[in-house]
Amino acid sequence: MSETIIRVEKISKLYRLGEVGTGTLSHDLNRWWHRMRGKEDPYLKIGQTNDRAAKGGTDYVWALKDVDFEVKRGEVLGIIGRNGAGKSTLLKILSRVTAPTSGLVKVKGRIASLLEVGTGFNPELTGRDNIYLNGAILGMRKREIDRKFDEIVAFSDVERYIDTPVKRYSSGMYVRLAFAVAAHLEPEILIVDEVLAVGDAQFQKKCLGKMQSVSTKEGRTVLFVSHNMAAIKSLCTSGIYLKNGQVREIGDIDTAVSSYLSSVGNTESTPLGLRTDREGKGLVRMTRLWIEGTANSSVGSVTSGARVTFALAYESSIKMPLKNVRVSLGIQNLQEQNLILCSTELISASAHNCDPCGVIRCIIPKFPLSGGSYNLIAYFEVDGAAQDYVNNAATINVEDGDFYGSGKLYPPGWQGKSVLVEHFWEWPEPQTHKSEASHYQQETYEQQH
Repeated sequence: MSETIIRVEKISKLYRLGEVGTGTLSHDLNRWWHRMRGKEDPYLKIGQTNDRAAKGGTDYVWALKDVDFEVKRGEVLGIIGRNGAGKSTLLKILSRVTAPTSGLVKVKGRIASLLEVGTGFNPELTGRDNIYLNGAILGMRKREIDRKFDEIVAFSDVERYIDTPVKRYSSGMYVRLAFAVAAHLEPEILIVDEVLAVGDAQFQKKCLGKMQSVSTKEGRTVLFVSHNMAAIKSLCTSGIYLKNGQVREIGDIDTAVSSYLSSVGNTESTPLGLRTDREGKGLVRMTRLWIEGTANSSVGSVTSGARVTFALAYESSIKMPLKNVRVSLGIQNLQEQNLILCSTELISASAHNCDPCGVIRCIIPKFPLSGGSYNLIAYFEVDGAAQDYVNNAATINVEDGDFYGSGKLYPPGWQGKSVLVEHFWEWPEPQTHKSEASHYQQETYEQQH
């Protein structure tokens, strides 16, 4: 049986909203007084779960609550969940960047973490110096780092700038070097957050291959956080699904991903106007998003190839016309891969002005997705400032239709993941038959003459 390399026992993390640190001086004194008398921390008794879809009634929020799991040596663990679920907080605790409010973490071996752009690098030092600094932090000797140095530089593809201070690097260069250092300096545990999304597609593929090699060939443990479910499923052997700071599913990766995707599909149960998991200045708020049927009614599903109208209701605290309005609707599959972007900015050179409240409609003459369920993303901008953004603003169901007018439907393996496009084929002239015919005609002519 594989050795347990990470054991997490009932860890919780409490934050006070709007405050730097754990609280005020009065709270610290109260906490100290209880501790001196051997009593429980009074602030562990308050706080709400980290539910971003509902308003809370207290300044204290549990970013994590009673999280409990084990990781075996050589295991690749995927940690998934919506934004704000507690994934990054969990990784910071495992990396010892922050301490849990309660609970215990036991780790065997060295940890290399890539949590955000710039983690572990001194911006004033060169790339070369930072490689040696990180190796020293991991407890490696200089000759060990020397042995890995060329491999790190080659992988990161920043050889030309290796003696330049990293503060001059772009975010992509920063992340390439940071990942190369973390992956090649032989830690027993490699922790990687969503930061890889900064890199280009080719580098992301390269990183995924390296993480797979680190696990399968070198027997090291990898903890990987990503919103890319395709990458999670291809790389990870097991998974943890976090929701509102708590473990909702743990086990094999397929089970964890299925549980997560099912919950994502149910986000529309909270009306769009009441959702609090949104970003933007908030002077304009989108209140409802629906597929419009006849007489302004809503419909539950659409058909491939049909004319579809998305209606987006909004309201504003600005009691005057809104200037330079831009609106976007994105469509993702349930693996959170982007499929379609409908944006006023893409089809119009100038922005629009509109009333402070109303309904904006997006019309797609021939809906181009095969049958399945999809998520909508909604974005509202006024005069260059993002006012409202909601991920998973609604879920739509698509029924397979006769998109091509041929009576043919997409095969089952392509459903729920395919974009349908108008297309046609050009066939070459049957040259073989033409040559055979010419040869026959020549023989006939010779016989007759």
